Amino acid sequence: MTTTRGLREQADPITMLTAYDAQTARLIDDCGIDILLVGDSMGTEALGYDSTLPVTVEEVESRTAAVARGSDDALVVADMPFLSVGVDESETVRNAGRMLKEAGADAVKLESGPHTVELTERLTQLGIPVMAHLGLTPQHVNQLGGYTRQGTTEAAAEEILSLARAHEEAGAFALVLEHVPANLAAQVTDDLDIPTIGIGAGGDCDGQVLVISDVLGLSEDAPPFAEQFGDVRAAMTDAIEEYRDAVESGSFPAEEHSHTEPGLDDLD
Repeated sequence: MTTTRGLREQADPITMLTAYDAQTARLIDDCGIDILLVGDSMGTEALGYDSTLPVTVEEVESRTAAVARGSDDALVVADMPFLSVGVDESETVRNAGRMLKEAGADAVKLESGPHTVELTERLTQLGIPVMAHLGLTPQHVNQLGGYTRQGTTEAAAEEILSLARAHEEAGAFALVLEHVPANLAAQVTDDLDIPTIGIGAGGDCDGQVLVISDVLGLSEDAPPFAEQFGDVRAAMTDAIEEYRDAVESGSFPAEEHSHTEPGLDDLD
């Protein structure tokens, strides 16, 4: 079973994928993936929103509980949605605590910045493990002007490195680095004792994370740093079309899909 403490001692690269339901979580868990991230990416990948911003605490809690029920060995991390942390400390603690106490998560992830250093320290003091997240933080898309690469200037890179150190000191057990230059991610990884998990951050991080729909080939518009490892979209399309054709032609249901009960042929 993967634990927050065990990640530091793990020799193999850390593997992390998103999951939003019990069935997918069970399948990913059975494949030996270390961490299941119940990402706020559920907004665009599962809930039909145009961005992650509308995702609610209740939606994350419900999906986290489903993933936790479907997983036996992977570390389950709940992604705290937009405005669920940082506005008020007591509300932050309450929202993050719900993910562990009521939904069964093992940890929470915060899209991080200067405002989350003290929050990280407070949450960890209360027994809520925190995964930090720097670089491209999608909840700040309106401030960033799009889903663009971060840390490309010396000043921006130094800020990311400084914030990474601060969150490690505050007690974060791991750090996600998203869409930053590979040489920056390598320096951050070398500088920290906690593991780094990259997404669009090169191969020198201690692990990698991707959105499950990108991995499976379900996404129509995957980011440039993602890799499609299957074509589930095509397989699903074929299966659905075959079902439609079978129903319309009358070949489904066949005799083996039905049963008859004696004595029910001549009901009054």
